[in-house]
Amino acid sequence: MLKYDFHESIGYWLTIAQQAYFRELTEALQPYGVTFRQAQVLGYLALDGPLTQSELATRMAVEPPTLVGVLDRMQRDGWVERTPCPDDGRRKVIRPLPAAERVWSKVVACGHATRQRAVAGLTTSEVAQLKELLDRVSQNLRGDKQLSSPLTPERLSEAVASP
Repeated sequence: MLKYDFHESIGYWLTIAQQAYFRELTEALQPYGVTFRQAQVLGYLALDGPLTQSELATRMAVEPPTLVGVLDRMQRDGWVERTPCPDDGRRKVIRPLPAAERVWSKVVACGHATRQRAVAGLTTSEVAQLKELLDRVSQNLRGDKQLSSPLTPERLSEAVASP
């Protein structure tokens, strides 16, 4: 029998919280016809500006073929466009189109509502401490690597909450 004390594992608690958050945001987005992955694409474009498909795949921690399907649907719906990269015509740069603004407003609203549910019962001080502790865990694991951190629903909510 496989044995492990999951309740003592920080990885276990991070995973459980992340999965619950993703599930909640996914359910909130569903009535608007937006998937979590589509929200991530729009979030990274809002946060970082136009990105190549490979940059998006890396940030989203998905395989490029997975992202292609997401982008195909978003392009079909007029939310994004793919244009040749000026430095390398084989690569495609993803940019939001005006139709994405309407979708983005729904994502922002769902992100705010999900964040409110996630921190219900926590004091302002506890929320600040939670953010600080999670940032320290992330920094510890990144070490000196300058990797882009994943756009989780919480980071997405934080990105859209900034003026």
